[in-house]
Amino acid sequence: MTTAELGTATTGDAVDLYDPDSYAAGPPHATFAALRRAAPIHWQPVAAGPAAPGYWAVLGYAAVEAVLCAPELFSSERGGVVIDDLPADRLAQMRNMLLAMDPPRHRDYRRPLAHRFTHRAIALLEDRVRAATRAIMSEAAERGAAAGTVEFVGKVAGQLPTRVVGELMGLPPADWDYVHGLAQLLNRGQDDDYGATATGATAGESAAPAAPEPAAPAPTPSEPTPSEPTAPEPVPPTVEMALYAAAFAARRRGEPPREDLTTLLLAGDFGGRTMSDLDYGSFFVQLVTAGNDTTQTMLSAGLSALLDHPDQLAALRTDPALIPGAVEEILRWANPLHYFRRTALADTELAGRQIRAGDRLATYFTAANRDESVFDDPDSFDIRRSPNRHLSFGKGEHFCLGAHLARLEGRVFFEELLTAFRDIERAGAAVRVRSNLNNAFKSLPVRLTPA
Repeated sequence: MTTAELGTATTGDAVDLYDPDSYAAGPPHATFAALRRAAPIHWQPVAAGPAAPGYWAVLGYAAVEAVLCAPELFSSERGGVVIDDLPADRLAQMRNMLLAMDPPRHRDYRRPLAHRFTHRAIALLEDRVRAATRAIMSEAAERGAAAGTVEFVGKVAGQLPTRVVGELMGLPPADWDYVHGLAQLLNRGQDDDYGATATGATAGESAAPAAPEPAAPAPTPSEPTPSEPTAPEPVPPTVEMALYAAAFAARRRGEPPREDLTTLLLAGDFGGRTMSDLDYGSFFVQLVTAGNDTTQTMLSAGLSALLDHPDQLAALRTDPALIPGAVEEILRWANPLHYFRRTALADTELAGRQIRAGDRLATYFTAANRDESVFDDPDSFDIRRSPNRHLSFGKGEHFCLGAHLARLEGRVFFEELLTAFRDIERAGAAVRVRSNLNNAFKSLPVRLTPA
């Protein structure tokens, strides 16, 4: 970064952390570093729109920790977890997700699920995860043999969380790709390559396929007949997924219980109340999108980082015992989400700045994970880094419920990938998702040489 650029970044006036185009070539790490060194938090003005007049960008590791660990002062529920103020109906739906609940409600909803996500419980899934991963690698080898190249994001990395989440929720396998496609659209709303709805999406391999169709009732006189075609109203992917899930929940209530999360959710006691079908729909949206998209990003960004550091890729082939540490470094280096929002509930001070009640704060994991006061040589990718206190799973009340599952998927995926293929190379430029929230690739073409 030049002196002129450093000055601009430090003042913040010409730096737009809100603009998705600021992330087009990758996270603006130099800008984050310059701002963080000047002050742990920075006011980001937004001239107009749902994020106006702006928000506090929380960049320093200690400041991010402080916000995440004080839910009584910095709320997930008040304004949700994205920078933009949402319409009332969308905010209400978000507030039915764990990530946007404040205590004590958050604890009431998390507690019945926690035992299914402990380290011991997740370890019991390893054989199933490994079998799914081996099947994916076999399919990738066949696809590579037929086409020469493989689109790694959607056709390899994205397949594992899709299948694991589908099994955990008890979804029909025929619906897995449909639900995965909705999750992709939901998390890529700022990218023009992805439609605003899942119906009729044309986003290439990541677009949602057609929804499973229930048997249609006979038309009533008020409904259009086949001779009176009307254009369907666009349905936001969040709503479409929630409606799918509510219908799935209603169907499952009439079936015998199973050993899956859907049975657990529908039979659970959440602060003295049971979960309605609509509640299940909102919960489902979070569990599926979190379990799908962030893991897909971890796996695809992880391969990209290893291809950029061939010496470390070679080290993993020589010593697979290094893979768990590599997964942690991938999470630090390429955290799947740039930030989560909190809203101040009272006037307070943070890192020497006066925060007013109602102010938005964005806790930038991307900046905190490269804070030189915590990490030695933070801009170097090092699979042997220890300790590695990254914040990619969050901290405190909202520490990621699925952290053990993500770590298991990451370890097994790279073990099986490096076993299945003796050589992996880029077959073209990777393309990033246009987003100020999702730190993700939408395509990563590779050539795979089977072992």
